[in-house]
Amino acid sequence: MTLLGARFDVDAVIVDLDGTMVDTLGDFVVALNLMLADLPAPYRNQQVDRATVSRLVGKGSEHLLSSVLSLAGGQAGDAQTVYAQAWTSYQRHYLDINGRHAVVYPGVVAGLQHLVQRGLKIACLTNKPTAFARPLLKAKGLEHFFDQSFGGDAFERKKPDPLPLLKTCRAMGTLPQRTLMIGDSSNDAQAARAAGCPVLLVTYGYNHGEPIRGVDADAFVDSLAELVPA
Repeated sequence: MTLLGARFDVDAVIVDLDGTMVDTLGDFVVALNLMLADLPAPYRNQQVDRATVSRLVGKGSEHLLSSVLSLAGGQAGDAQTVYAQAWTSYQRHYLDINGRHAVVYPGVVAGLQHLVQRGLKIACLTNKPTAFARPLLKAKGLEHFFDQSFGGDAFERKKPDPLPLLKTCRAMGTLPQRTLMIGDSSNDAQAARAAGCPVLLVTYGYNHGEPIRGVDADAFVDSLAELVPA
């Protein structure tokens, strides 16, 4: 019996994107550093690395940019003043490089294929803006696995709020308790718990730089290929 059959009796699956299906840290680092270079001093003299970005991603682009601007220094209040310029620059650069420095994690395609073969409804739900998420899924050859895909701007609130999960369940016509959330962070787990969805976490994602096995979840996997029968 597979992990799904043994632990999760579900009709549908919601899958996170960054850190769960695709390692996008390379895209984030490049876009953020190009953004910083566009800004006035002291921001343009700063750079971010993968380790820093891995702690900041997952809560939406707004949180990411605010955090990076804060880390980059400047006088108190400067980050808010420069935010609009940073947002415009970041959007332009990210759209230009989206997917170029990102890779699909091993086992993801096999796992998704198995979900499809089981006849489950599948949705992608991410805090990444829809304008970034859907082109990335297409660029990486993943879009055809999903019946629905929703970005962080699709609903009034983002994960860890349960609203996106509840509305995604509604869009698929499934009950939360019959819909498995697969993610890589406490955001996904907290949203799933609050929505009443079972939750499975991958161990290789970002989780804001914190140990993933300390998060309240129903199960953990080192690869989505573990969903496939041996």
